[in-house]
Amino acid sequence: MTTDPAAVPPSAPATELEPEPGPGPDAAPGANPAGGSGPGSGGTGRPRMYGPAFDAAPDRFYAELRERGPVAPVELAPGVPATLVIGYDAALEVLRDPGTFPKDARRWERTVAPDCPVLPMMMYRPNCLLTDGGVHARLRAAVTDSLARLDPFTLREHVERNGDALIDAFAADGAADLAAQYARVLPLLIFNEMFGCPAEIGDRLVFGMSGIFDGVEAEKANAVLGEAVLDLVALKRRSPGADVASWMLGHPVGLTDEEMAHQLILLLGAGTEPEQNLITNGIRLLLSDDRFAGDLSGGSLPVEEALDEILWTDPPMANYAVTYPVRDLDFAGVRLPADQPVVISFAAANTDPARAGGDRSGAYRAGNRAHLAWSAGPHTCPAKNPARLIAIVAIERVLDRLPDLELAVPAGGLVWRPGPFHRALAELPVRFPPAPRAPAGPAAARPPR
Repeated sequence: MTTDPAAVPPSAPATELEPEPGPGPDAAPGANPAGGSGPGSGGTGRPRMYGPAFDAAPDRFYAELRERGPVAPVELAPGVPATLVIGYDAALEVLRDPGTFPKDARRWERTVAPDCPVLPMMMYRPNCLLTDGGVHARLRAAVTDSLARLDPFTLREHVERNGDALIDAFAADGAADLAAQYARVLPLLIFNEMFGCPAEIGDRLVFGMSGIFDGVEAEKANAVLGEAVLDLVALKRRSPGADVASWMLGHPVGLTDEEMAHQLILLLGAGTEPEQNLITNGIRLLLSDDRFAGDLSGGSLPVEEALDEILWTDPPMANYAVTYPVRDLDFAGVRLPADQPVVISFAAANTDPARAGGDRSGAYRAGNRAHLAWSAGPHTCPAKNPARLIAIVAIERVLDRLPDLELAVPAGGLVWRPGPFHRALAELPVRFPPAPRAPAGPAAARPPR
C-alpha cells in the first residue's frame, strides 16, 4: 500500500528483499501447495474469512476447518491466500519460533494490490509487534518500561471518571447502545489520558483506527491515523509531561520520531479496538449467560470470570499474530509457501478439542488463564495487565450505575462488525430503569465527536 509520506513515516527500504518464486495471490487452487476448495470458497479456491456468513458464525467456520487438521488454507480477502493455525499446540509452535516464522511482511506486500482491505492491518511497520531480534528487543524495551510506570490506582480513577461521564449522558434515557455510547469511546479517552493526547488529535486517531480494523476506506483511514500520530509526537517533543508518550520519548533507547509514531500506532490499535471488544463482549456475556447473570450483584468476581471466559472463547482479536515463513516448509501436514501469511486463530486455538480448553462447558477454563488471547512467545502483549484492569473497571461501572441492565434484543440477534481479525459487536443495545447522574466530581475528558 502506498501512503502519503507526510502522513505515515516510510518503512525501511525493501529493495533488497526479493520475492521467492511461487504462486501469486490469484493463482488457481491447484497451483498452491496449501490450496483447497469447498463451501464458501473465494477466488483462490480457499474458505473465505470475510463476508456475512463468516462474520455471523466464525465458530462454524473454525469447526469446518478442523476437519483439515491444526492448520488450514483460507482466503483473508478477495485474492489474498493465507494459512490459518487453528490448533493450540501448532499456534504455540509458530508463536515461539520467530526464526522460522518472522513478522516482516515486506515481501508479501509486493503480491497484493495497494487497496487490499487487509493490508493496513498486515503491512510492515517498524514497531515492536512486527519486528524480530535486536530491533524488536530495543523497541519493546521502550514500550514495556514506559507502560510499567503506569499507576494502577490512577488508571482505575481515569476509567471510573471517564466511564461515569459517558454513562451520565444516557443514564436518564432508559436505553443505550453500549458499543457506540460507551465501549467504543471509553478506551480512546483512557488512551488520551495515558498518553497526554488532546481531544482534537484523539478524534482523528479513532477515525483512522476504526477504518483500518473494519477494512472500510482503509487507505484513507491509514493516512489520517499516521498524520494524527505524528502531530502527537511533535506535541510531546515540545511539551513532555507525566504520560506514556513522554516516557517513551525520554527512554534511553532514544526512539526517533518515526519509531515513536509507529509504536504509538501499535499501542493505539492494541489499546482501543480490542479493548472495546473485550468490554462489549464481557457485558454481553454477563447479560446473556445464566452462569454469570445471576451473580451480577456479587461484586467483581463474576466480571473477572466473565472476562476469562471471553478471552478463552471470544477473544477481542480472534485472528492475528501474522507471520511469513522464511522458506517453503512442511508444517503440521501442510506445505507452507515462503512469505505467504500464516495467521494465528486465537479463538480457534483456545477452543481446540484436542486440549481440555476445548471443553465448551467451561469447567476447564474456570480460573485458567493459559489462553492465547494475549499471544505467546517474544511478542506476548506487553499491556495485558492494564488492558484487563480497564475492562474490569469499565464493566463494573456500568453494572454499578445501571443495576437492572438487560439486553434490548435477544443475544442471538446481535450484529457483528465485518473483518477477519477482530470479534466486534456493531451494536450492544440495552435497556434499564432511568438512573441518576453520578455525584459531582472532577470533570471528565470530552468524548470524541
